[in-house]
Amino acid sequence: MVRVHVVVPEGFDNPGQPTGGNIYDRRVCAGLAEAGWEVLVATVTAPWLVPGAELARIVSAIPDGETVLIDGLIASPAAAQLLPHTGRIRMTVLLHMPLATALDTHHDASAERSERIVLRAAAGVVVTSEWTRRQVLTRYAIPACRVHVARPGVDRVAAQARPVSGRLLCVGVLGRHKGQDLLVEALAGLADRDWHCVLAGPLDRDPDFVERLRARITRLGYGHRVRLSGVLTGAALSHAYATADLLVAPSRSETYGMTVTEALARGLPVMAAAVGGLPEALGTTADGTVPGQLIPPDDPAALAAALGDWLGDECCRRRLRAAARQRRSTLCGWEQTIKEIANAVTVHPGENAR
Repeated sequence: MVRVHVVVPEGFDNPGQPTGGNIYDRRVCAGLAEAGWEVLVATVTAPWLVPGAELARIVSAIPDGETVLIDGLIASPAAAQLLPHTGRIRMTVLLHMPLATALDTHHDASAERSERIVLRAAAGVVVTSEWTRRQVLTRYAIPACRVHVARPGVDRVAAQARPVSGRLLCVGVLGRHKGQDLLVEALAGLADRDWHCVLAGPLDRDPDFVERLRARITRLGYGHRVRLSGVLTGAALSHAYATADLLVAPSRSETYGMTVTEALARGLPVMAAAVGGLPEALGTTADGTVPGQLIPPDDPAALAAALGDWLGDECCRRRLRAAARQRRSTLCGWEQTIKEIANAVTVHPGENAR
């Protein structure tokens, strides 16, 4: 039996914290176990703070020669704790987002230097999109053979019959990096259209942002049209997807965009900012059709124009709904993600020199 030590943030398995990184980490741990691996999970408290004795104790306890997969949220700022061990364990970093591309993390220049040191010392790096891989190769000059892509998988569900129009859904942590304020500003000029919008996601990560967002919604008189639902999981999240007819992803920063593929897996079209890995997640159908629309990032006027066109053009809506249903067949499941992770962490060390 192949054994792997997985080091992840505390709370990664809490359904009430449904971040993309947490969901990904949970699926990887479960998938490797289902594939017959012995998965030994260790959690670290508040990994975005300066790492200390807790991480050092965990890594020191791992025997020589063992395979370790460590979440980048923990690994990136922890060069001092990890470097003494990189020669005796086989460490692969699972990098969801490079620090230099993140808009919402608590780090400084020293943390970015630490990330560079850690990634260069690691036996391998796993990233969740080709866009992120390019960022890592460009910023940190790591040999290309050591940086592996394992995109998030999806669970395909039956495509839903969609409402006529106007049911907008935005899923993600409420924070500046996810751009919900851009969506609200875009909707400000569409008061005469028939629409309702659900903003689904944790409300406690950036309370100041949420307060400003609520105030703007109130000033616009949109309290009955924009709902901040909080975290939705399970049946409630499935219902939100099933009763929407467009997912909007207005992020300012995104390495991939799991909500995009989750929507497409249900046949739901997507309007997304052309930033980071979002175009990669949106993708195309087998015949090259985009199952939605890409818009300029950080541009509420462009988003308003695109939403206005969407709401006013039934032919466009039908065409993109059909494309979203077709895109479902080109999406990869989690079994492919797990296979790519397994291949990345078991590459023979000698292959890294090529």
